[in-house]
Amino acid sequence: MIKIKFLNFKKEKHFKKKEFVFNTNSYWQVAVFVSLAIVVSFGVFGYYLFLQTSKEAAPRAVSESGEIPMIKTGSLEKALGYFSERAKKTSQILNSPSPVVDPSL
Repeated sequence: MIKIKFLNFKKEKHFKKKEFVFNTNSYWQVAVFVSLAIVVSFGVFGYYLFLQTSKEAAPRAVSESGEIPMIKTGSLEKALGYFSERAKKTSQILNSPSPVVDPSL
């Protein structure tokens, strides 16, 4: 008698699922390098703005003749007049009697 051997039909795992490893160290390194690049770029930009503003001529408080420039008195007196009128109106409102009569009397 001939004995025929059949293949063993065991369920074998031919394809194993690869384990997913999340490497946080590399992501932290990327985050640190990006933040460092941003800080350095802000520093360079700030220094550039500093150089640009120091090149501009600053307004001088004293003219070449040694005199201090005066403020125009016309606009100053106009502003003072406006505020004095407001002060008069305020005192007038505060000193006038109330037009409402108390109904309880």
